[in-house]
Amino acid sequence: MNTEKTLIRQTEFGGERPLFASHHLRLEQVTIHAGESALKECSDIDAVECQFEGKYPLWHVDGFTVTNCRFTEGARAALWYSRRLVMTDTLVEAPKMFRDMEQLELIDVKLPNAAETLWHCRGIRMAGVEADKADYIFMHCQDIEINNFTLNGNYSFQYAKNIVITNSTLNTKDAFWNTENVTVKDSTINGEYLGWHSRNLRLVNCHIEGTQPLCYAHNLTLENCTFGSDADLAFEYSELHADVKGHITSVKNPRTGRIEADSIGRIIIDQNIKAPADCKIHIRSNER
Repeated sequence: MNTEKTLIRQTEFGGERPLFASHHLRLEQVTIHAGESALKECSDIDAVECQFEGKYPLWHVDGFTVTNCRFTEGARAALWYSRRLVMTDTLVEAPKMFRDMEQLELIDVKLPNAAETLWHCRGIRMAGVEADKADYIFMHCQDIEINNFTLNGNYSFQYAKNIVITNSTLNTKDAFWNTENVTVKDSTINGEYLGWHSRNLRLVNCHIEGTQPLCYAHNLTLENCTFGSDADLAFEYSELHADVKGHITSVKNPRTGRIEADSIGRIIIDQNIKAPADCKIHIRSNER
């Protein structure tokens, strides 16, 4: 049963809780000025061509769409403890967005100041999103599908699980630490210390750059991947099955599994290798 929405158009609000506990609203070209919690404890809200300037405007909201809007830097921590969001064509200048949320869909959204964004969220769908200054994005999130994502920011996806990423560029140091059940396809990952302590990380048709990638990993899989020249000292203490096209600068003390590559500059196996210490390394250039 659809409930008709009350239209609020071309007006301004400020101060504390001006629309607190409102339901079934459509906001068009509305500005929320400085203040707090403008739309707290609301449901069934549409915001179109609106600007949010005050803190915490959308907390504890159930069911809302945000279309062609802007969240200024002052609207920090704007969306927390909410569910069933669809956000499209929106500029989010505020940091610390999206905390403890469920069922988020972000399409063609720009987040130029995405520090500490998307924490403890569940059920995330993203396409055409750009995130900059995005340190610690996706901390403790789960059930994520991402396509055509550009990320610039370190320590991403830590402790996250159940993730599929395609056609993306991730410029991010310390990405995917302590993650579970992650698949990345047709993407570039550029950053040091990739995927340490991960479980069930699968990389398909990916290009990997940055020193000491994929160490301490459990059940790591690489399919048809390539490595940059700075991706050295790879796979230390990892359990893996890796098919790498082209050259790997160096491999160090892989714990178990199999590595196949066209060539490897250095294979370092020393007294510090961990049991079972039975990783098979196959260099295809030796067959020529």
